[in-house]
Amino acid sequence: MTSLFARKPIAELVAEGDHPNALKRELGAGDLIMLAIGAVIGAGIFGAIGTAAAGQTDAAGHVIRSGAGPALVFSFLLLGGACALAALCYAELASMIPQAGSAYAYAYATLGEIVAWIIGWDLILEYAVGNVAVAISWGDYFKTLTGGLLHLPVWLTTGYRTALLSSDANVHGLLTTAPHVAGIPILVNLPAFAIVAFITWLLLRGVRESARANNIMVVVKLLALALFIAAGLTKINPVNYTPFAPNGFAGIHHGAAIVFFAYIGFDAISTAAEETKNPQRNLPIGILGGLAICTVIYVIVGAVLTGMVNYKELDPSLHADPLAYALQRTGMQSASWLVALGAVFSMTAVLLVFQYGQPRIFYAMGRDGLLPRWASRLHRRTRVPYTTTLLTGVFVALWSLIGDAGETYDLTNIGTLFAFAIVCVGVLVLRYTQPERPRPFRVPFVWPVCVGGAAACVFVMRGLPQQAWERFAIWLAIGLVLYFAYGYRNSTLRGGPSREGPSV
Repeated sequence: MTSLFARKPIAELVAEGDHPNALKRELGAGDLIMLAIGAVIGAGIFGAIGTAAAGQTDAAGHVIRSGAGPALVFSFLLLGGACALAALCYAELASMIPQAGSAYAYAYATLGEIVAWIIGWDLILEYAVGNVAVAISWGDYFKTLTGGLLHLPVWLTTGYRTALLSSDANVHGLLTTAPHVAGIPILVNLPAFAIVAFITWLLLRGVRESARANNIMVVVKLLALALFIAAGLTKINPVNYTPFAPNGFAGIHHGAAIVFFAYIGFDAISTAAEETKNPQRNLPIGILGGLAICTVIYVIVGAVLTGMVNYKELDPSLHADPLAYALQRTGMQSASWLVALGAVFSMTAVLLVFQYGQPRIFYAMGRDGLLPRWASRLHRRTRVPYTTTLLTGVFVALWSLIGDAGETYDLTNIGTLFAFAIVCVGVLVLRYTQPERPRPFRVPFVWPVCVGGAAACVFVMRGLPQQAWERFAIWLAIGLVLYFAYGYRNSTLRGGPSREGPSV
């Protein structure tokens, strides 16, 4: 039993980052902050914000979650505080363990192998599954952007699960009106599939090229949000702020649980640790700096959005592109088109960063023997984990083709919050087991921060629907079966063959 909690020495983790077959160090502090903004500002602020404000009902009219209304700004502040505590813990561990595995590597060094496996498996929900929701939201804004130019049939831009779960009679009716093959409705989201395919191709070209593309897209998304704020401030109607919190604290809590999707990207920076120059200095700057900038932007956007239109109009079943809709609703068609353009760039950047992060989790797990040897292979020229990059791209593209963003948000959020809580606990464990180890960045007031961070994450998790908990339990059960069937027997820590990530 104790072998399940065997810990990987930190010295060994650090040495892996300096191995000749390791990933290539290319990124500075500025690149990391841009990666953070690229990952954090995306589908959450351009898509999930509507669900957080208005709430959500299913196809039968049952309330899945209550909305925060204009008090959405408090949902953002609640999350900003919770994520700040987790970010401090990430910064300490990332500076100590500058390795590609993110929370997986931290758990391996502090809480043991089986916890590390659970976190690694859990992170698939954050990166790969989360990108499904981003790709679908990207498709919604792409339709707004190209509505007057590109006329694709609705059954080629709507996934089967979206139609099945929608409370909008027209969307749900596509199950009947769409073309059928062998009695099965053909409902696929081709724009979402296409953007994932493009991002996968870009990532296979190398990390420097990917970071350069991300920097360009971050500038575009910040300009789009600045335009929304500037235009929206001229159309605020104070009447829309009443009632301010229509569902009380329950609405704020439920709103925070869904709009947490807007925050999940900041920890993706830690997956770039092995490709960062001077990671002990640059990782804390990237993690904390990116989170602070994004929180300020979120609060401002939330206040402007709910002042422009009544929060009930932001129902995701009515309008999947809330920011663009608010501008259209208040008569600013040109600004709406420009914001939709910015949203397309914004979510492309999120896709890029998340698709960047997931293969590096697989790479770290493959190097430890918990996944097959092919997961740790790097391309000889680009030093990119090309096999897992391609595998992740295929997985996300196919799910995006038929999936629904709403149910994917919940599954992603619960998995990410669980990982954040584990990281907070890991900092405390490491302070106790290895107090003498150098810490380039130290969490201040470690007990209140770590305990408070873990508790805050669990509290936000409680705001998610019961169905999310059930699916999360099933996901973890599948992961444990795979661990005992393969990972336990092949772990390098337990004497399995060494995996140094061959180049091809």
